[in-house]
Amino acid sequence: MPNVLSFNAGDPTGAGGSGSDATVIAAIGAHALPVVTGVYVRDTRETMSHCAIDEAAVAEQAAAVAEDVPLHVIKVGFVGSAEAVSAIAAFTSDYASVPVVAYMPDLSWWSEAEIDHYLDACRELLLPQTTVLVGNNATLRHWLLPESTTDRHARATDLARAAAERGVAFVLVTGLPLAGDRLGNVLASPEAELFSQSFERIDADFLGAGDILSAALAALIATGSELTEATSEALQYLDQALDHGFRPGMGRALADRLFWAASDADDQADAAEDGPALPPFPEPFNETKH
Repeated sequence: MPNVLSFNAGDPTGAGGSGSDATVIAAIGAHALPVVTGVYVRDTRETMSHCAIDEAAVAEQAAAVAEDVPLHVIKVGFVGSAEAVSAIAAFTSDYASVPVVAYMPDLSWWSEAEIDHYLDACRELLLPQTTVLVGNNATLRHWLLPESTTDRHARATDLARAAAERGVAFVLVTGLPLAGDRLGNVLASPEAELFSQSFERIDADFLGAGDILSAALAALIATGSELTEATSEALQYLDQALDHGFRPGMGRALADRLFWAASDADDQADAAEDGPALPPFPEPFNETKH
């Protein structure tokens, strides 16, 4: 089974972070190696704060597992501090042959000083190690093309060229506004759009979608899918997960990353209604008590 090492924060809502990465990567058919970089303090309505883990502990987690388990892809989510970004960049440079999928989330909940410090570190240290940068159109425009923040129709290739100046090979841009209440998603290199796919806008506000897409893309690349094929399948997976979404609390909706398991259970239930009853579970074969 291919292995995806994931740098991400713990998320108590279960919407994103390391827990979501592990679920998505397993659903795709790979094994997750989750390196926790900190913890969010948030609910489904808002993010209050983030508690970062010391960068030395982040580096030690990654080094310990990487010396034991072969790495096929590295996924980087929100890691909480510029110091952690630096440690992760140093780690990925030691595994230069392993593709890196990096996701840049919306950081508007953070203070302006923390955002600037974090983005500067990502720009200078992480992007040169990144194979595919994933992010929402608005987030990437404000970061990579600050002079065009009022231009909602900046092309994906413009973002790819800006990212390429820092060493990024490909950019997967989501949430591009299209006619007819549809949203576009484009995989681009600095030279051209390599793949595009649009979906109808879902009438709900979701938490954690970007983490899901980037984790799915990383897992699909790890399983051997070619990049455009992996992008298509990751987008379809996200669309289905959102379509089966649910609202566990009083805030934003969450995607069902195991939507296919519910479908399988329904099929089994239908088959059970048509067929003979299953025998009862056998008694335990040992004397262990629980």
